[in-house]
Formats: sequence, structure tokens, C-alpha cells
Amino acid sequence: MKSALPKVMHAVAGRPMVSHVLSTVASLDPDRVVVVIGDEMAAVAKAVAPHQTAIQNPRLGTAHAVMAARPHLDDFDGDVLVVYGDTPLVSADTLSRMLAARQKAPEPAVVVLGFRPDNPGAYGRLVLGSDGGLEAIVEAKDATAEQLAINLCNSGVMAIDGRWAFKLLDRVGNDNAKGEYYLTDIIGLARDEGLPCRVVEGDEREFIGVNSRADLARVEAIVQDRLRDKAMAGGATLIDPQTVYFSHDTRLGRDVVVGPNVVFGPDVEIGDDVEIRSFCHFEGARVESGAIIGPFARLRPGARIAGDAHIGNFCEIKNASVEQGAKVNHLTYIGDARIGAKANIGAGTITCNYDGFFKSHTDVGAGAFIGSNTCLVAPVKIGDGAIIGASSAIARDVPADTLAVTRGPHVTREGWARRFRERRSAEKDAAKKGEKG
Repeated sequence: MKSALPKVMHAVAGRPMVSHVLSTVASLDPDRVVVVIGDEMAAVAKAVAPHQTAIQNPRLGTAHAVMAARPHLDDFDGDVLVVYGDTPLVSADTLSRMLAARQKAPEPAVVVLGFRPDNPGAYGRLVLGSDGGLEAIVEAKDATAEQLAINLCNSGVMAIDGRWAFKLLDRVGNDNAKGEYYLTDIIGLARDEGLPCRVVEGDEREFIGVNSRADLARVEAIVQDRLRDKAMAGGATLIDPQTVYFSHDTRLGRDVVVGPNVVFGPDVEIGDDVEIRSFCHFEGARVESGAIIGPFARLRPGARIAGDAHIGNFCEIKNASVEQGAKVNHLTYIGDARIGAKANIGAGTITCNYDGFFKSHTDVGAGAFIGSNTCLVAPVKIGDGAIIGASSAIARDVPADTLAVTRGPHVTREGWARRFRERRSAEKDAAKKGEKG
């Protein structure tokens, strides 16, 4: 990945790849989860907590990685499911079919997840016997011409009988060019013991491993298509689906309409009948039924928009509640604030919530009217029904139903503009004559 960030921590749809895998595994209700990581991967250990971690050091292959988990599994006789943190698309349904196959008579010692790619290329081939059982996994570089013609390939995912897992792993050797211990070797070892092995097939797209930024983009595109389909199947209208981007946890209500070029970051919930106009960005926000958002609006973490409220173009809301029917329609920043029901916030208004050291709160009462280009200097409270004159800087509380204005006096000088233009024009003409002289 050419990154300081561990590979499995790179995000897909707003969360690390390894978290996608753990979420899928959690849906199977496992008795134990052990995450095998390399040394100096504290970020991964933190991300996967509270699951147990095992350190593989040095890193000597896939069988060696599974052996690193042995202290957590040595007394375990259930099914040991081996999945990979850089393969986030594998589905719970596919894994469930593997586990069902593991339990089905004659209870194979190992079930391998296979797939049939359009171009088998360098994938290991799964060699089946006449009874459909798995006889061997042959790496492409070691395969015969006949074996290379096989299009059933190894994904690397396995379900292993826990009664046999470490007995087989103990016998895996490293007599190969890399001096590593390969998990695929347990198929041959199991067959030597007379133990059956089976294959369950899945969709090729489930097994895309991420080893580059290009792979990451490919996986992101697949996930986004899935999330778009899910949103539309759930009753949302996406005007231009390919331009809308979701997080893994985005929640949209029914009859939501989403315009083009909208981005949903993590932890966003949109209620029913919300209209989201184009070029909006959401993160950590809640929007209730009937609200209208955008275009070009940004809702940051802690934004809470009540029903029938309007957030308009080039408005930013952060850690603030905008209550029922309130309007924040133009060129406005609302941070660390409450905007009361049916209040109207004029264009260019900002809450001055940060003094360089602390954040302070602004409270705007129900039905208040804030004139355009107003600065509300927190902490400050504007009472219900109060009116703030345009271009005011309000740094003191304003009682309910009060007018507050903090402008300089209006000064008129008749003829001043004409005299100014005449004087400056004459000065410009004189300067040009001087340049020619």
C-alpha cells in the first residue's frame, strides 16, 4: 500500500477493512474471535478490540499465522474459520454455507472456499476427485498443464475441524523457496490421514484481496454499488446513484430523495420524506422527517436537524440542533448552538463559538429572526421572538420579543461621490500626461 497505515486499517465505506470482516464474522455468532497481527500493530489491536489478538513474529506464512492463535484455541474443538483482514467483501451467507458443509456427513476435516474467475492466472487450483471431494490445492507455479486448465481456484478461506486443526498444522513444513509454512498444505496432510476435504463455491467478487490502492478503489466501488442498491430497495430515490457515496452505517428513511453528488460519512441517519439536494456532505448527523437540506450544505458531527427545518446552500452545521421548522437558508455557520423552532437565520450569519481556547454555546429562541450578516458571539442567548438587525455583532443576551441592533450610525454626504470621482479622474489624467511627457 506504500503507507504508514497497516493495510487492514485502510477504510472501505468509512471503516477499516478488518472491521468489515469482523462484522461479517460477528453475524455468525462465533464462540471466539482471534485476530492475528504482526508486531508493532497497536492501531490494529485497538481497532479490533475487545477481540483477542495474537502476534505473529516473525511472519512465516499463513499456516504459521494460524498457529500464532493456538494459545487462544488449543482447547477448542469446534469449527475453526480462517478469514483474511484484507478481503472485506466475503459474505456471511458464503461463510455460513462453508460451516454447514463442515458439519454435513461425512464431516470433512477441511472445507475450502473456492471460486471460478474469468482468468485463473496465478491463483492456486483446487483439484477435485471423482466423488467431488477436494484432493489437493496446487499452486499455479507448480501446476501441470492439465491442472492449469482447472478454473476452480483457492480463495484462502477455510473452515477446519478444531479436533484436527493443530494436529495437521503441527505437521506443515517449510521446505519451499520462501521457507514459509503454507496453510494449503493441510489438505494433503488431511488426505494422508484418510480425512475427507470439500469445496464450497462463492462469487469471485467476494474474494478480491486488497494489496494496492487500485485494489482498494475497486473494492470501494463494489461496496458503494451494494449500498446504493440497498438504499433504493429500502425506499429512497437516488437521482444519480453513481454520484452518491455512502458509509457502511448510513441509514435512510422511506421516500428520501437524494440529489447528485452527495456524500454520507459515518454515523448518519436520515428520516422519512427528507429532501437532500445536490453537493451535500454529512457526517455524524441526524435529520428528521420532512427536512430539506442543501444544495451545498455540510452537516458535521453533532448536527441535529428537526422535522420541516431547512438548511440551505453553503451552510455548515456543527454540534448544533436546528428545531422544528427553523430555517438556515444561506451562507451560514451554526456551531455549538440551538436554533429554536421556526427561527429564521439570515444570510451570512455566524455563531462565533470559539475564542481560541474554549467552545461556547449560542441559544436562539423559537421564532427569533436573525438579520443577515450577523455575528452571534458566544456564549449568548437570543430570546423567543427577538429580532436582530442585519450586520449586528451580538455579544450580550437579548430578551424575548426585543429588537437588538449594533450598527454604526448612518451618515449621508450629498454630492461626495460625484466630487470623489471627478477628483480621482483628474488625478488619473494628470498621471497619464506625466508618463507621456
